[in-house]
Amino acid sequence: MVSIGLLFDQIITGLSIGAQLFLVAVGLSLIFGVLEVLNFTHGVLYMIGAYTGVTIVESAYGGFWVGVVAAAVVVGLLGIVIEAGLIRRIYHREELDQLLLTFALVLILTDLTRTVFGSGAYVIDPPALFSGTIQLAESLSITSYRAFIVAVSVAVLGGLYFVLRTTNVGRLVRATSSDRDMALLLGIDVPKLYTGVFFVGSALAGIGGALAAPLGAVTPSMGNQVIINAFVVVVIGGLGSFSGAFVGAYAIGLLIALGSMVVSGAGQLFPFLAMIAVLVFKPEGLFNPEEGGA
Repeated sequence: MVSIGLLFDQIITGLSIGAQLFLVAVGLSLIFGVLEVLNFTHGVLYMIGAYTGVTIVESAYGGFWVGVVAAAVVVGLLGIVIEAGLIRRIYHREELDQLLLTFALVLILTDLTRTVFGSGAYVIDPPALFSGTIQLAESLSITSYRAFIVAVSVAVLGGLYFVLRTTNVGRLVRATSSDRDMALLLGIDVPKLYTGVFFVGSALAGIGGALAAPLGAVTPSMGNQVIINAFVVVVIGGLGSFSGAFVGAYAIGLLIALGSMVVSGAGQLFPFLAMIAVLVFKPEGLFNPEEGGA
């Protein structure tokens, strides 16, 4: 018999996993929705964001929050280099070429990170501001930091919707994602816009990595599992859909956490079963952007 306390703890764990996944998956979905590029390097960017945060925390130059900002900037700039220097050259080629290029970057950047930092694990504490717990009821509580991660994911979703729906930049992004050729004819600087979108998507991955650092070990391989789960999220939610990425990320987080209670050690099995079901019955995803799901 599963106790209420254990069930609640697993739900909280699932929500925090979902929040972390969303910060990765939403950047992946943004880049695909606008650039139509399946970016395998996104998991590595997440990992580099975590290492950037750890490096800043362990240095004399700043604390946790400086590390999060530094992760966003460093990974965002790396994203600009990747997009402008490499991916831009293959926009009009087959998707297989894009996958091969980004997969090659995964191998290169992972090995470079391992060379610089080694294969050992790094662990940091959450910031002092969120080092406590929030008591919800008798014997039911949530750590302040996990609650903060969930709040950040909601804020990111709201911020993206606000920018895309109410600002001129957002209108340009939506117009370009709908019809690239028409946007060029209207005088929109599409290459510059693409670079900006890639910067934002990469920066979100960096922030996600830095925020995930206090919740687990930071290793060169940490991006491998997260990119797999992120792809599962965007397949379930719908490629290019922010709402889908949000719902999919939290669904996957809960399936991972609660699934391990159903089948010990097999929590990762249930997200893939969910993905198979979606691919069979609704292959466009739960939230199809073309039907207003973005």
